[in-house]
Amino acid sequence: MRILLIEDNTRTRQFLLRGLMESGHIVDAVDDGATGLVYAREPIYDVIVSDRMLPGIDGIALVRALRAEGIETPLLMLSAAGGLHERVDGIRAGCDDYLAKPYSFAELLARIEGLARRANGTRSGDTLTCADLAIDTTSRNVTRAHRAIRLQHREFLLLECLMRHQGQVVTRTMLLDAAWDYDFEPRGNIVDMHVHRLRGKVDRDFDKPLIHTIVGAGYMVSDEAP
Repeated sequence: MRILLIEDNTRTRQFLLRGLMESGHIVDAVDDGATGLVYAREPIYDVIVSDRMLPGIDGIALVRALRAEGIETPLLMLSAAGGLHERVDGIRAGCDDYLAKPYSFAELLARIEGLARRANGTRSGDTLTCADLAIDTTSRNVTRAHRAIRLQHREFLLLECLMRHQGQVVTRTMLLDAAWDYDFEPRGNIVDMHVHRLRGKVDRDFDKPLIHTIVGAGYMVSDEAP
């Protein structure tokens, strides 16, 4: 899962960033509302986690701006103001969930995962398939011809991106966005190396390849040769 974290308190931001990354998620973290709004407009996030009190544009103004632009990325608001009035204001502004401080990290993580599951179910279901290949985006189980395939974290993110664009060319930039942090500086052919390993696991021992190289453009998942 790719998460945008908007939190101006350095200690809190670092704590949440570390916990979310250790839980296996890709996280982009920013410290003000204006920068958060710029990031949030990118269609690459599964969930946005935002503090309510932010410098510049506060969390309520941020979520209102996103919803006015038609951006429906699930958003969890964090706030020390946890009274009924504040929670109602947050939900009416467009927040999908509202968590008052202090909170446990376990509850925060559970709410994030719940938002992502609901959004997945609304968009395209939890299971993506191509021919005899299937991936469960919730459990992260991958099978081909009912045989389990073990993928590393980034390999799964790359495959999920390819599967969500089945039959379409996926550029290396799109794959970088899907599996690495926003400020990651790619070196060499890191995407090609990971896709090579992914292809070895998904297509090896099967007669029909599903991951195809589109020369000069990127990659594609398809049950037919492009």
